Amino acid sequence: MRRLPKRRTELGRVDTMSDHFSGPRAIAGPAGDICDFYVFPSPSRPGWIVLVMTVHPNAKPDTAFSDAITFRFRMRPVTIPGEVTHLAVGTEAEEIAFDLSFAPPAPGDDSAMGQIGRCVAISGEPVAVTVNDPSGAHTDALSVYAGLRSDPFFIDLPALQRSMMSGQLAFSYPGTNSLMGADVLGIVVEADYAPLLTGGHGPVFAVAAETVVSGPLPIRLERTGRPEVKNVMLSPKAYDSVNSDIELRDLYNLEDPFHMGKDYRAAYRTRLNANLPVFDSLDGKVDWPTTEDGVHPLTELILGDYLVIDISKPYTDNSFFEIEQSMLAGHPHATCGGRSLNDDVMDKIYTLLITAGQGPPISDGVRAATTPAGTDFPYLAPANQPPAGQ
Repeated sequence: MRRLPKRRTELGRVDTMSDHFSGPRAIAGPAGDICDFYVFPSPSRPGWIVLVMTVHPNAKPDTAFSDAITFRFRMRPVTIPGEVTHLAVGTEAEEIAFDLSFAPPAPGDDSAMGQIGRCVAISGEPVAVTVNDPSGAHTDALSVYAGLRSDPFFIDLPALQRSMMSGQLAFSYPGTNSLMGADVLGIVVEADYAPLLTGGHGPVFAVAAETVVSGPLPIRLERTGRPEVKNVMLSPKAYDSVNSDIELRDLYNLEDPFHMGKDYRAAYRTRLNANLPVFDSLDGKVDWPTTEDGVHPLTELILGDYLVIDISKPYTDNSFFEIEQSMLAGHPHATCGGRSLNDDVMDKIYTLLITAGQGPPISDGVRAATTPAGTDFPYLAPANQPPAGQ
């Protein structure tokens, strides 16, 4: 049985949230910084799937989408094997992608309203969308929205920081949403999922979001699957005795979500094997015993960093990580999985990492975003009004 880590105040602080500011490069280049990523069956259009990417933390009314970046959703079919440490993801030939790119804003436009985006979907036929048009753009098989919206993420970041620095849970009730009133640039793609099931694929898919440099040299700027893998699980360095002076997040962002390279894989594993037991210890007990070699039971599953969704099951607000947890427990999943806009993923992450789902849920006391998302396209809540006097 592993001993609990010694509590110490030099434990690496968690200074960011969800996927906002997930590394030095994201901080330096917010235009390509993915804040969050969501995928869920449409609650209002049966037979359709919704993909949402938010970018550019703390966006303003004059913030435009970069014309040098491609914003990409990627999907591959998944099978759930008997081996519980990983999912079997389909090949590159089976991949389905939705690419969005943007022209520069119209000259003299200080609201980005005149900016035009283009979505290339499964059929390859582009769909044009005007940024900040609340109705978006629609075809028989696709709906697209792009524009300034209220940030749907919610977290009590200072309470998490206090927990990490003290080595024990420091949440209060109610908590305070650190993103109250914040806006982001939102991209929403709603697609008929019948074409996704051709060739016997599905209904379970692995899905990830990326920002990539547009043009002939498509360098990956950032990739995002599950929330808080980079900023909570990989960010703290103090317990990683092998890589304690290395910022891993920029390297991790360069990795293909479905095919991690071998060069830094050991470094990511070492960091997770060092950090995950620290989260487990925050309630003063061990719920995830490691192996004699110090391997944490969740490390390999977390390194398969993508959302997993079963599009044959109906929408629910409360299904994040359910497919993976069912796999770990050895029984069939019951929900669509994925991640909805209103799902309280922080409470689920805390409960998973700290208690392994044994006993009462762990909560930071924050229950909803500034304005909860809606059930109809484009789902994301409208941008927040600036405070009086600004």
